[in-house]
Amino acid sequence: MPVLPGAEPFRHEGGEVGVLLCHGFTGSPQSLRPWADYLAERGLTVSLPLLPGHGTRWEDMAVTGWQDWYAEVDRELRVLREKCEQVFVFGLSMGGALSLRLAAKHGDAISGLVLVNPANKVHGLSAYALPIARHLVRTTKGVADDIALPGSHEVGYTKVPLHAAHSVRKFFRLVDGELPQVTQPVVLLHSPQDHVVPPADSARILSRISSTDVSEILLEQSYHVATLDHDAERIFDESYRFIGRLAPNVGMKGSTSGG
Repeated sequence: MPVLPGAEPFRHEGGEVGVLLCHGFTGSPQSLRPWADYLAERGLTVSLPLLPGHGTRWEDMAVTGWQDWYAEVDRELRVLREKCEQVFVFGLSMGGALSLRLAAKHGDAISGLVLVNPANKVHGLSAYALPIARHLVRTTKGVADDIALPGSHEVGYTKVPLHAAHSVRKFFRLVDGELPQVTQPVVLLHSPQDHVVPPADSARILSRISSTDVSEILLEQSYHVATLDHDAERIFDESYRFIGRLAPNVGMKGSTSGG
């Protein structure tokens, strides 16, 4: 299937510091592309992969699971590690959960995390019905496009395949158990008005990780997809400042054209 316009993966060959960006469940690289461009323009090496089953049609996602999504970001991280002296991992929503698992598994290979409205749990009574409901109903209403900024739009699915939702629920439970293994510096930015992931998820993550260098920032003007919302520039600036503090080699090499 052809990739939806704007949902293409993005890579940029820059300097000795790399950033892996992980998009969210039913979303696509489009939700993080302005962030990726911002980092690339400042000479960083950037990887923004398209997760399997995403960015085409929901039917493609129905036959994938968390193992496929995690394998993709794990592979991209290893590629970045071969090119760069330091690597940071940034994630939005489920991409935050993917980032946390990478951090738990790869340890010192990751210099720091920036998490935007990271997801930790599938909430509500419907979550408990997923193991059975997924065999009876194929989809439920989509979660894309939770943005306060008028005119801003997220490229994502209008439906959520329940087989994939069941898989993401299992993945969140797995990652929750691994959170104490996360020791890297963390910047966590979250929106008090988030109609997809409640603030309780950020609080849970902050309470369970073992990191001692932690910053929590509220995104008062944005909804869930804050990287396309009013607070986008603040997210970009804070993340670059975070990298600059931990990576003295940032911007050492001149950037080259990416895409």
